[in-house]
Amino acid sequence: MASGLAIRARDLTRRFGAVTAVDHVDLEIPHAQIYGFLGPNGSGKSTTIRMLCGLLTPSEGEAEVLGLSVPRDAEALRRKIGYMTQRFSLYDDLSVRENLAFIGEIYSLTARHRRTRIDTLLTEYRLADRLDQRAATLSGGERQRLALAAATLHEPELLFLDEPTSAVDPQSRRDFWESLFRLVDGGTTILVSTHYMDEAERCHGLAILDRGVLVAHGPPAQLTTEIDATVLRIETEAVRAARAVLGTIPAVQSVAQLGTSLHALVARGLENPAAHVHAVLADAGITAAVTVTGASLEDVFVAATRGRREGMAR
Repeated sequence: MASGLAIRARDLTRRFGAVTAVDHVDLEIPHAQIYGFLGPNGSGKSTTIRMLCGLLTPSEGEAEVLGLSVPRDAEALRRKIGYMTQRFSLYDDLSVRENLAFIGEIYSLTARHRRTRIDTLLTEYRLADRLDQRAATLSGGERQRLALAAATLHEPELLFLDEPTSAVDPQSRRDFWESLFRLVDGGTTILVSTHYMDEAERCHGLAILDRGVLVAHGPPAQLTTEIDATVLRIETEAVRAARAVLGTIPAVQSVAQLGTSLHALVARGLENPAAHVHAVLADAGITAAVTVTGASLEDVFVAATRGRREGMAR
């Protein structure tokens, strides 16, 4: 494995019959970083993670994870990784203590080490006062913290998180991410799939997947700087009418309403896009202020996937 990389994949592909779920994906993920998979449901995030965990055999390509080849060395790899699925996967009928003790036995931790780790994690994830409470009766945030405690009980070098915050409130999501950064500070590498843009912004690096294809990758700030479009902000009292007119301009790739303003992506090839859009709106009798603004990760995702989707539709 290349120096400094926790994961290296080349041409990673997975087919299910005639459907290609992951299509020749290349990845290089450094140690001790949070790397995000961003994309809608069905984009191939979970399938890629399952291949990197050794749970699925690639149809083509190869991957090295922590210096081990997958799926060949999957059994050895499992002791070095943690995996937290989208759905709560512990036992509802067991208490917090019983769930963690059971996971410790699965990983063959000695009784002494198991007790020490459980005590540490109960404090770290604020579950000490829920020790004997059944998992089924915990709140969404508490169940999430219990699942993270279970996934890290054996102190894995690499943690896979598959949309781990899809069923919790914003404060719990924020607290969860603070826990992830503490793990990274301790040397853990984290690969997390998400469809939340605010979570994607927290990652050190991102891979944007669309229908199994890697359409963009890099640090969030780099992706927003290098977006293949110009982003315009349109302020007008005639929001609906302006949106309809923008939809007739060929260079306008997408339009979204943000409160009382419009946010438009315009093709890079259009000269002086703000002036052009302003003139078209004025010709339609719409008074508007049009300015170039910075791109968001949502803009990056739309710009990266739009051309490919249009090409598939033709």
